[in-house]
Amino acid sequence: MATQKEIRTRITSVQKTQKITSAMKVVSAAKLARAQQAIAAARPYAEKLREVLASVGSGVEADAHPLLVRREPVRKLDVVLFSSDRGLCGGFNANVIKFAESQIAERGDALAEAHVIPVGRRGGDYFRRRGHDFVARYTGLATPTPEHAAEIARLAIDRYRTGETDEVMLVYSEFGSAVRQTPRAETLLPFAAGSSEASAGGGYEIEPDAETLLALLLPRAVEFGIFRALLESAASEHGARMSAMDSATNNCQELVESLTLDMNKARQAAITQELSEIVGGAEAL
Repeated sequence: MATQKEIRTRITSVQKTQKITSAMKVVSAAKLARAQQAIAAARPYAEKLREVLASVGSGVEADAHPLLVRREPVRKLDVVLFSSDRGLCGGFNANVIKFAESQIAERGDALAEAHVIPVGRRGGDYFRRRGHDFVARYTGLATPTPEHAAEIARLAIDRYRTGETDEVMLVYSEFGSAVRQTPRAETLLPFAAGSSEASAGGGYEIEPDAETLLALLLPRAVEFGIFRALLESAASEHGARMSAMDSATNNCQELVESLTLDMNKARQAAITQELSEIVGGAEAL
């Protein structure tokens, strides 16, 4: 059994760790609250934008804009993968990375090329260690801004326009709660602007024409699709880290209690031994 001093040293070390994990939990909780507000504001806008584009796109030909043109079969795929720059967030990064790998694997031999465009250091490091070369890599986007989304969107749009890729897919964690983040794959390009529901439902009066409006709206819609993925990923990261740090703090507390019990047992054993020695000495006299 360890000595009282050794156990006391371990207790002090665990308590210091507990203070750190508890502080990280509080910080993540504050960041999560702000991220949830951003998500709550972004989701209705995204749905309305999709509705408007569906209505406008239902009245135009599929080749009315380069971002609407579908290329079949898809031989070249770009996967924009959203992960975090930092760890200590449970299975957040591992789950979304494995999901991205599964999306690529499902395409099988149909793909000639698959390029991962990592947004976040952890995803990039994972695929770099496996020999992937990146057309671009983004880090330092823990606090998403529209400018960050616009930068990524420019790359995605340019690669799709020039035929360097046949499809651009977003893979990110959709925020549900602090304990539930769901990996999701979403086709960004080609943009699915039209729908049978929009066509049947009438829609909007458009001036000067649908093609002109699409030329203005589609790049903005691509930017906002990426911005929303950034927001979802950020909220998921903070939620996962808060949950992980809460579990770590509780584990530290349980370990402190267990070590305290061990220390009391060691103290009791030492006292018993001293008493035995005293009694033995008295009997010898």
